[in-house]
Amino acid sequence: MSRVRFYISSEKSLRFKIVHQIRALEEYGLTPTNPYLKKLTGTPLWEARILGKDNARIICVAFVNREVLVLSIFRKKTDKTPQKEINISLKRYKEEISKLDK
Repeated sequence: MSRVRFYISSEKSLRFKIVHQIRALEEYGLTPTNPYLKKLTGTPLWEARILGKDNARIICVAFVNREVLVLSIFRKKTDKTPQKEINISLKRYKEEISKLDK
């Protein structure tokens, strides 16, 4: 079982669906066997999908000691993950990595 830690807070309307996805991440970790999870090519990041009228995404990364770090939660309005969200997530990931070096 993995431990999930949030980098940010989330919108209240998505909380139930987010918690459901987070529980799946805690139980199964970041594995491609989860049909709602995909690896973002060329990055260490994973994207968990929340489908339906809320259509949101959770960007997370595998971290130390089997921890999954949630870096971004956002509403997705296009087919492609916005580069802005990827950049924000990568920046946050690097900040967390730099904390380990101290």
